[in-house]
Amino acid sequence: MSAQDLVPASAGPLSPTGGGLSRTRFFLSNEFGLILLIAAFVAVFAFTTRGFLSPFNLFSLGRNSAVNIMIGLSMMTVIVTGGLNLAVGAIGVCAAMVCGWMIEVLALPWPLAVLGGLALGAALGFVNGWMVVRTGLHSFIITLATMSIFFGAMIFLTRAESFRAMPEVFSAFGKMKLATYLSPLLLVTLACALLLAWLYRFTVTGREMLAAGANPAAAELSGINVNRAVILCHVLSGVLAGLAALMLVTRNGAAIPSMAGQLGQDWLLPAFLGPVLGGTLLKGGKVSVLGTVLGAFLVTMLTSGLLMLQVGAFWVQTFLGLMLLVAVLLDKARRSYLARRNLA
Repeated sequence: MSAQDLVPASAGPLSPTGGGLSRTRFFLSNEFGLILLIAAFVAVFAFTTRGFLSPFNLFSLGRNSAVNIMIGLSMMTVIVTGGLNLAVGAIGVCAAMVCGWMIEVLALPWPLAVLGGLALGAALGFVNGWMVVRTGLHSFIITLATMSIFFGAMIFLTRAESFRAMPEVFSAFGKMKLATYLSPLLLVTLACALLLAWLYRFTVTGREMLAAGANPAAAELSGINVNRAVILCHVLSGVLAGLAALMLVTRNGAAIPSMAGQLGQDWLLPAFLGPVLGGTLLKGGKVSVLGTVLGAFLVTMLTSGLLMLQVGAFWVQTFLGLMLLVAVLLDKARRSYLARRNLA
């Protein structure tokens, strides 16, 4: 979804070749390619592994992909403006730990604790966005620093102790099965994705975010507050990171400091893979919510299938890293092809 994509197709005169161009764009799009890849790998794993399409594995796949998609959406909201959020894992863990602390130590009702965790995620996202705007430094530098600061402060304040006295509703929701194999966590993630798609396509705020990423100088001249848009993107990223971590709490039944790895680094690869595979431009100005959802789901499915084939976890990570590099190179080649044929 780019700034141009926000204009309805019916807004202008129809050209006799418009339908053909639209079909060509679709068949060359990241979304179509991801659909084909997902279908192909489903067929491969269904024939080469035992139980890949079993209700239990489909439930696990949906539950795992729900978290990975949410992580990808959290990174995507910052990439929209050409930024990065390396602190996505650290923010998520902090939000989850605060939620656990409010339940176990303050004995607050779990809905208030969940809101408190999401509010902290938004606050930490605001800190990132405000520092990016005030210092003029790239968000890569700012969030690299805050990743260590947030995580270190959380470890110091909690003494690296987990909060395990979670209410039954948390674990029950994480283990709940709809229609035998569907996790409600996946429905939560898809609802968030639909809201983001609506935000970018139909709201002024979403259009301002896209414009701020596409051309900040032009956006400023047109009256858009680019600094405000950047801060809002980081706040939104913090909320989504917190939500992803809370989903992990429902799966684990506890708020654990290591749920995102050391400094939250375990989230970085899935955070980048979903948006990049989906077609979100790293330079900003273009976003694909559907592509991010499909990309993150593909990554989760590949990880699950390869582990079922007894491929070592190290080789799985190596494969995913190579896939990220290849995806960036292929996307660059695809865009060059579209530009040469005036299809971009």
